[in-house]
Amino acid sequence: MRKFLIFLLFMQTGMFACPAISGSPAIAKPLQVISPNGQIRVACELKNDRIEYAVWLNKSQVIEPSVLELEFDDGIFGHNLMIGKPVYRKGVETYELVVGKKKLVQDHFQELSLPIEERQAPFRKIKILVRVFDDGVAFRYEFPEQQGRKELVLMDERSHFHIAGNPKVFALGLPNYTSSHEGIYTVGKLDDLPADSLYDMPALFDLGGKAYLGITEAALLDYAGMYLARQNGLLTSKLSPRPGEGGVKVRASLPHKSPWRVLLLSDRVGTLIESTIITSLNAPNKLGDVSWLKPGKTTFPWWNGNIVPLTLNAPGNNFETAQYYIDFCARNGIEYHSVVEYGVRQWYVDDGIRYMPGPNADVTTPVPGLDMQRICDYGKQNGVGIRVWVHWAALYPKIDAAFARFEEWGVQGMMIDFMDRDDQEMVNIQTEMLEKAAKHHLHIQFHGAYKPTGLSRTYPNEFTREGTRNYEVNKWEPKGLAPFDDINIPFTRMLAGPTDYHLGGFRAVPSDSFKLQYIEPLMLSTRAHQLAMYVVLESYLQIISDYPKAYEGQPGFDFLRQVPTNWDDSKVLNAQVGEYLTIVRQKDEVWYLGSITDHKPRQLRVPLAFLGEGKYRAEIYADAPDVDRYPNHLLISTRLVNQNEDLDIRLEAGGGQAVRFVKLP
Repeated sequence: MRKFLIFLLFMQTGMFACPAISGSPAIAKPLQVISPNGQIRVACELKNDRIEYAVWLNKSQVIEPSVLELEFDDGIFGHNLMIGKPVYRKGVETYELVVGKKKLVQDHFQELSLPIEERQAPFRKIKILVRVFDDGVAFRYEFPEQQGRKELVLMDERSHFHIAGNPKVFALGLPNYTSSHEGIYTVGKLDDLPADSLYDMPALFDLGGKAYLGITEAALLDYAGMYLARQNGLLTSKLSPRPGEGGVKVRASLPHKSPWRVLLLSDRVGTLIESTIITSLNAPNKLGDVSWLKPGKTTFPWWNGNIVPLTLNAPGNNFETAQYYIDFCARNGIEYHSVVEYGVRQWYVDDGIRYMPGPNADVTTPVPGLDMQRICDYGKQNGVGIRVWVHWAALYPKIDAAFARFEEWGVQGMMIDFMDRDDQEMVNIQTEMLEKAAKHHLHIQFHGAYKPTGLSRTYPNEFTREGTRNYEVNKWEPKGLAPFDDINIPFTRMLAGPTDYHLGGFRAVPSDSFKLQYIEPLMLSTRAHQLAMYVVLESYLQIISDYPKAYEGQPGFDFLRQVPTNWDDSKVLNAQVGEYLTIVRQKDEVWYLGSITDHKPRQLRVPLAFLGEGKYRAEIYADAPDVDRYPNHLLISTRLVNQNEDLDIRLEAGGGQAVRFVKLP
């Protein structure tokens, strides 16, 4: 058995020297790589001719020895292995995000590259690349060119995650791989999860306050999406299968790379939310000049039921209806109006049933009476961009003609919906959509789609993704979406990146008064909670879901008019998983605070040290004392503050607070 001895010098600072190599089993030790701040350590070891890794945070083990295996079409790669010469390097990702929770990013890392080869036929080779950041660990598989092999055919990936102890889990269970990735998160102990159950990512693990671990993936390109399954007491990666190929998960020419398997890790859960590891593991901007991109807010009349004033003579898929919403946007500085549907009929010709496309669906041809050119021209005259909703299966067969027509009309972006898969084929379709959309100066909002994986760095025209249960369910689920559901999202789904939500409902009612309304849906959280969600949730295209009359003249609407969607910085000030959260985000010299709670009232104290020097005017939107009966009531106040003060925040049950801090001259 061949093993190697690696001594790392200056381990306290994460520095390392060239390894000493020995074939003597008696003195063999694991290969180690340490984060730049010295707090995270990863050890990789060849044990019983199998590759294992383990992870520590602040000397406490987080991942116990876990085996890495791959299942190719010609057998398992995971036994009778040997390690070639390891290569160490240190690096830093320094870049500016076009769209993101932080504008300037600088992520230092230490890296270990391990070439692995089988001792016996068929003598396959791979490389495992491990990067350790100050706030997490990432590893990926690289599949090099090798003699007698031109193609990668992967039946599954078996990356094991043997998490120490029996942590509390926050994860989304799924029945199978075909999914809109929407649902209620399971909260419980890891050992209590059913065997062979399938879980979406990101998933969060609370190791008793010693560590918080988030597992997800980054740079998902030309590969299958990854899930977690509990098998034999351990979590194991599972890949989404290619349609109709007998269980094949990945098929590609060599050389090839897997996405990064990401372990966000800290003893402070807010660090996981602040982390930029996922974008740092992606390639730089490939689109070149992106001056045409404009993050912002958009209407989405489908949610409110396409409400128009009684004085409108011709509501429907027509210019007059669009004009009503465009005028609203122009009056209030809302960047986009979305043309969606009317009466459950698409804006484009389609002979399908409801939203599902029929055989003659044509996204390049509006329904009779709808003049898209006139709508786009009117929007441009009033400084409002036009977006459209499309079903992916109607769009993709005509993608080139459709994008050319959209650009010709002056459309600036789209929501692409009902994708419901993340197999390799669908992943490649979405990448193609991003690349081709950019050539026609179009941004994309993926709906009914899998989690983000940081591609907004590479393709900044990816503004947001859904992959979460949100307020649209208030139109059809009897219990609606409760504040408890909201509070779980930042600690789970949002760890992966921007989260598309139907925000902005201004009709909150007590829970005993909630009822289903497909038109003018009702809300269960307070209005202050709803305002705070625009800061809490990261999304570069936030939705203003309600109709103009629901907003104009209403308390709190001025906050929605002012709040940005693209940020220079983001910080988590206090957080308790599944209970409460306070986030502040900065744009230029203005800071915005969003704080939400579950069904329990909270009294929180927020240090204002994040503010710069000088005085700030704090514009505060808080729960009124009577929100248990009148949840739309707000307490709106202003006060002068500075960075040496604390702000006391009172959150009522299901409530929130939003604050805008404006620096004074």
